Amino acid sequence: MSEKTMPILPCRTIQPVLDFYTTLGFEVTFQQKSPSPYAVVQCGGIQLHFFGMKHYEPTASFSTCIVQTDDIDGLHETFRTRLKAAYGRVPNRGLPRIGPLKNASHGVRQFLMTDPGGNCIRIGQQMSDDQHHRPAPKGTFARAVHHASLLADSKEDLTGAAQIIDRALRLRDERPTPVELLRLLVLRADVATRLGDGDAAMSALAAATAVHLTAEEKESVHDDLKRLTQLLD
Repeated sequence: MSEKTMPILPCRTIQPVLDFYTTLGFEVTFQQKSPSPYAVVQCGGIQLHFFGMKHYEPTASFSTCIVQTDDIDGLHETFRTRLKAAYGRVPNRGLPRIGPLKNASHGVRQFLMTDPGGNCIRIGQQMSDDQHHRPAPKGTFARAVHHASLLADSKEDLTGAAQIIDRALRLRDERPTPVELLRLLVLRADVATRLGDGDAAMSALAAATAVHLTAEEKESVHDDLKRLTQLLD
């Protein structure tokens, strides 16, 4: 037996969604306007179906699906490059948007992308056979990064994520290591950017660029430094 599962995702208007995916390199393989709006896009092994829903509100959407790949870094870079060429910038807030590439606590390296219809496409590469979420770190600052990342990326609670980071950075009886400080500041800048808080983003970016790291420490925060470069661009 050979089976396939293909998500059918809602959107208020199909054409902006199709334009978004063709920008990413997808091909529209089917489209109809009547008796009901429907379309299919495909890129390699990724096939997504969409249906029109007149009174659907994209900003209130909970629709999502998972896409698994064996080249998560390459796919993320390709999508970012195509979006920047089309929009003049990489959209990281509002609709559409694409999130940063991260190692999640359940053994998956992933990024989240939300299309103009409000559909969240979770694109990931499995890095471990154990897909259970790892326990939160015990250290104060590592735990803050862990919980703030979960709020920002899984629940999209950006305000809550910012509050966790700000509380950690205000502590005076305990101070983060350079690596912990860099991770906190980059995440704070990322969250501020997505909230549209330019002043907070600039402040966090300036502080992050001033953190001194050894070569070994830089290697341990490769993704964070790459995200820092993206935010400074």
